[in-house]
Amino acid sequence: MEGLAAELAGIDLGDRRLNRRAQRLVETLGNKPTLSIPGACSGWDETRAAYRLFDHDAVTAEAVLAPHIACTEARLRTHPRVLCIQDTTELDYTKKKGVIGGLGVLNLESRWGMYLHPTLVVTPERVPLGLLDALRFTREPGSLGQPKDRRRPLEDKESVRWVDGFARVNALAERFPETRPVYIADREGDLYDLFVEAPCPETGADWLIRGQHHDRLLTDGRTLRDALETAPVLSEITFERPAASGRPARPVTQQLKAVRVTLKAPARPDRTLPEVSVTALLAEESNPPPGEAPLQWLLLTNLPVENAEQALEKLSWYLCRWQVEVYFKILKSGCKIEELQLETRERLEPALAFYMIIAWRVLFLTHLGRDCPEMPCDVVFADAEWQAVYLVTRRQPPPHRAARARYHGADGRRPRWLPQPQGRRLSGAASDVDRLTTRRRFRARAAGATRRRRKLWVIA
Repeated sequence: MEGLAAELAGIDLGDRRLNRRAQRLVETLGNKPTLSIPGACSGWDETRAAYRLFDHDAVTAEAVLAPHIACTEARLRTHPRVLCIQDTTELDYTKKKGVIGGLGVLNLESRWGMYLHPTLVVTPERVPLGLLDALRFTREPGSLGQPKDRRRPLEDKESVRWVDGFARVNALAERFPETRPVYIADREGDLYDLFVEAPCPETGADWLIRGQHHDRLLTDGRTLRDALETAPVLSEITFERPAASGRPARPVTQQLKAVRVTLKAPARPDRTLPEVSVTALLAEESNPPPGEAPLQWLLLTNLPVENAEQALEKLSWYLCRWQVEVYFKILKSGCKIEELQLETRERLEPALAFYMIIAWRVLFLTHLGRDCPEMPCDVVFADAEWQAVYLVTRRQPPPHRAARARYHGADGRRPRWLPQPQGRRLSGAASDVDRLTTRRRFRARAAGATRRRRKLWVIA
């Protein structure tokens, strides 16, 4: 991918040779993202150079991501509103427990790996602009199932990553006052300490978090659930809920309610927290099918929600959080980072940083292709770029240039965003019959040619 080298144009590893090697390596891995590092490199010499780069003390994940983060900041400055989405995912290296050192346990003592907690920046139209950071952390073996001290300060807990993440987004808002960022997190980010640390002044960042505690106490003695039940309905939306394992697709109709409340501060052994005013937005299914729980989302934000337009806007912002889930899928299934066979965490993290940039690029290309399906891919991207996207999405090599020309006709049109495979789409028995008919026709023609040659020989 030619655009990947530009993402590392400002990299500074202390040596120009290392900088050039890093730029070439990100293009090499980006051209074949589904292959292993030896498979993507051209020969053993290039593979050995890649491993030596990962082993260098100056090559860290922070140093590799720094130029990409700078490019992300330059892109977001051109937008008046951006969404900064945070989420956590597991990187499972259980099969390589004796190979990669420096990792820890996951949700079970038998599972081995590390956690990745990035901040992905997208526009309200879901265009991915890049990454702002990428926190990695591990858990010590034997730490699961142990009783937790409730008097521990927040700084000693894993959940502090959500508060620290908002602090970085808030600092970004102060540096770029022409752009207003919105911090978005899932239910893990529903922390009262985050609301306290995020008062959101006029120059700060906004925040939108999915709530998980419906029974929070308010200063007036009610609970958050009671306040939402008496809130007026602002709007109603209808959509199709997609099918899942053991669950058929069905239409869903939700009512949108919003109320401004003041949360009662919980007790903390090490500090006294102030009261915080938030806006609670509830999207709840009005008539669920018998035997099924109503589909509902509780969103908490500092922004006002006073009419249907504002409620739909906040809901659409939260739905953009799905982009980070797609990003994780590209990183794991497309780039296959959980199959990397490196010996130490110090080697693994720089390699992971390279693939994180590649995964963002693939996410950007995929989003652009879905929004503009009829746009010719070679208008914007080089052949290596769209071929890499084709390889990840279709899991097969792209068709030959001559085959693409036959498919798109002889009128000189350029290929569309994702070229389609040649011929008819056949599956199952239909495909077998078609291949059998083709073989019979070929054999019949060959037998006829043989009979004609024998006839000519007899006449002669």
